Amino acid sequence: MTMVEIVQIDEHFEDWDALLALVLDAFDYMHPLIDPPSSALKLTPEALKAKAHEEIGYAALIDGKLVGCLFCRQSAPDRLYMGKVAVLPDLQGQGIGRAMLKAAEGLGHACGVRYLELETRIELNNNHKRFEKWGFHIVAEKSHPGYDRTTFVQMEKSLG
Repeated sequence: MTMVEIVQIDEHFEDWDALLALVLDAFDYMHPLIDPPSSALKLTPEALKAKAHEEIGYAALIDGKLVGCLFCRQSAPDRLYMGKVAVLPDLQGQGIGRAMLKAAEGLGHACGVRYLELETRIELNNNHKRFEKWGFHIVAEKSHPGYDRTTFVQMEKSLG
C-alpha cells in the first residue's frame, strides 16, 4: 500500500472544491441504488467548510493529493458519529478508509467515548460488509422522514 497521511481538516485547509469533488465521486455509484437521494448531492464547498467548523474532519492524502475524508462529531456522551466517509473509487480497498478509521478511533479515545457509530443506506450491502470487517455491527434499522420502510441502518463499534 502507498503511504497514506491522515491530517485534520482545520483552519489551514483550503481546497474545499477538491473535497466536494472527492465526496461526490466516492458517493456517485450509489445514486441509482438508494432512495431518498444522498445528502451529499446538497453539499457545496461552503457547506463543507461549515461542516469542518462544526465537526472534526480528517483528510487522507497520498503524495499531497486528497484521496479520502471523514467527519466526526460527538452524538451522545458515549458516542462519536462518523459521516461522509469517502475514498476515491479507484483507490478503495487499499487501506485508506482503515487509516481514517484509526484516526477516528484515536479521537474517540481522546474524547472518552465508548462507541463509534455511523449510518449507511439499507441498499448498500457492500458498505455493511466493509464496516463489519472494520468491527462495526448493525444495531438498528431506521427510516428517513416520510418513508414507511427501512432506508438506512445504524452501525456501531465498541472502542473497548
